[in-house]
Amino acid sequence: MTANAPGQVCLMQGNEAIVRGAVEAGINFAASYPGSPSSQVLGMLGKIARERGFYAEWSTNEVCALQACTGASLAGGRALCIVKQNGLLCTADALHCAAQAGVKGGLVIVSSDDPSAHSSTNEFDSRWQAMSAGIPLLEPTTMQEAKDMIPYAFELSEKVGQLVLVRVTTRVCHGRGNVVLGELPEKPRELERVKEWDRMVCVCYNHGPALQKLEALRACFEDSPCNHYEGPESPRKLIIAGGTGRLYGQEALRRLGVDKETGFLALGTLWPLPEKYILKRLRTAEEVLILEEVDPFLEQAVQALAGREGLRIRFLGRGGALPDVGELDPDVVTSAVCRLTGAALPEKKPTGELELPVREMSFCAGCPHRATFHLLKRAMRQEKHPGVVVGDIGCYFMAGQSAGQYAWQTCNCMGSGVNVAEGLGQLTNYGLDQKVVTMCGDSTFFHTILPGLVNATYHNANMLLIVLDNSATAMTGFQPHPGTGLTAMGDRVKPMDIPKILDAVGCKVEVADPFDIVEAEKTLRRLLDQPGMNVLIMRQPCATLMTKERSKKPVRVYVDQDVCIGDGCGCDKYCSRVWGCPGNTWDFKKNKALIDPVTCVGCGVCAKLCPSGAIKVEGPPQNPQILRGEEEQGSKEREARQGVPTAADFATTKGGEQA
Repeated sequence: MTANAPGQVCLMQGNEAIVRGAVEAGINFAASYPGSPSSQVLGMLGKIARERGFYAEWSTNEVCALQACTGASLAGGRALCIVKQNGLLCTADALHCAAQAGVKGGLVIVSSDDPSAHSSTNEFDSRWQAMSAGIPLLEPTTMQEAKDMIPYAFELSEKVGQLVLVRVTTRVCHGRGNVVLGELPEKPRELERVKEWDRMVCVCYNHGPALQKLEALRACFEDSPCNHYEGPESPRKLIIAGGTGRLYGQEALRRLGVDKETGFLALGTLWPLPEKYILKRLRTAEEVLILEEVDPFLEQAVQALAGREGLRIRFLGRGGALPDVGELDPDVVTSAVCRLTGAALPEKKPTGELELPVREMSFCAGCPHRATFHLLKRAMRQEKHPGVVVGDIGCYFMAGQSAGQYAWQTCNCMGSGVNVAEGLGQLTNYGLDQKVVTMCGDSTFFHTILPGLVNATYHNANMLLIVLDNSATAMTGFQPHPGTGLTAMGDRVKPMDIPKILDAVGCKVEVADPFDIVEAEKTLRRLLDQPGMNVLIMRQPCATLMTKERSKKPVRVYVDQDVCIGDGCGCDKYCSRVWGCPGNTWDFKKNKALIDPVTCVGCGVCAKLCPSGAIKVEGPPQNPQILRGEEEQGSKEREARQGVPTAADFATTKGGEQA
């Protein structure tokens, strides 16, 4: 990643190629909040930052990341901000202000979109944000382009004094391909003193100059090396493609044998459109197929261009020749190319009648969230009027499915849960006869919860916030957050104390261990019955983090099948059917419960729930109650967690040793 070996060919993942491109560009600053599919980028940058002489951080949220990059730009530094599509939306205000103010040092935003929402709650096309903010948009297709476009984007940014957005998608981020390495600078860009009249200010009179920058970029894009054309000089049939659609389209043309008579225009500069470059091929075309993900962004822009020029063209694209949702794949694109060219659709070989079983998302074995939602549902079911539970984004998203016993009614963007709950909680004073509960993770707590928490506390909403503190940003790969005591560059710092923050805000807060079923349930019920704004921290490290500790102190969880009553128990197979831990299975031959020793991580919670006492635990006590705060509360700082690991324990230094 940091070898200065220009011309060397390396097999790289797309995210690795972006990192290499950033290093070749000589960046000074990098910031991000984790979000798949691009979480690896900042993680890798953090590991090499000291070696290469730049700064990298996991910011508290995406707004912090972008605005910190803006500060670096003011000193003439090259700054890279990495987000996913949802994170880019979070930055909307900051993005539009920065675009109108302009930049000094190059500022590049890499936004990773997730077509088909493989690791997201929704599909969103971040290209609209570039158009809305009036900033240039690039989109690589290959790993080589993913690397090359980063230095190119920085050059563009500094040439016109504007942010540049580089949009990548899941298949580019996680795909692999050969990359020819470029030369590394000896050191990052030299920083400049901020002079008295250096200005990056968002004011209305900068709107006109911002539009002029866009037009200057349009001229640059007319002969950009990011755009390519192949095919007849005056095509009647034309394909225009961006992103992954390009590779699928080229493959389909060759496969169908129509590549010689069909024009293929691959665009890497998607906004502003290089209009002259496109019109050169568009003027002779009768039919045009546009290949892109997610929305008809290119399609609408090219249609508007054709309409303005008075061209009569039949367009094929999303919602017609292509599905209107989901990512592209070779079969979908091949079918669309057949519609354009009239080629016969290749016959598919039968794959047999085998249907794969549906695999529902679930909590990992030993996940503390499963115990929390078990307790919450049990408490709610025993109420005269079952409460309303609203959620947020994270591993606990699975609470809306069987893994969490279908616990909640809403789940929107990060930070939404506390605000939705505040609205409901206020209505409990106006006739709503239900208890209101919301939850968030420890990373989300720092990311977006605090403003809503202050609002709910100040207005004394009747609600309970449950903070699911598992010591990590677990869903995206255990990146550190302000509560972990670790930075992206491997520095150990004093962790932010969530109970102390809550106390400072004025919340009534208690801490419990979800694995201590009896005591945690007592605490939960007490807070549910307590009026006003209350907070319960359910603290237990993520099961994946705890695996390291358990390997030192092995524990065996098993079913004594002589004690297990099976179907006669009356629990209706609670351990395997309702509790749903992957480690709890059923022995259909003996009609008894069974523990899968490979999957089980030894938390032992199922043993506390078994009504017949058939589930046994052998070995040292696991998962000690993890509390933090004042001594009178029986808690300790995270630095003294009795040997229980955190995300910090999985960090590495530049040499690869444990941090």
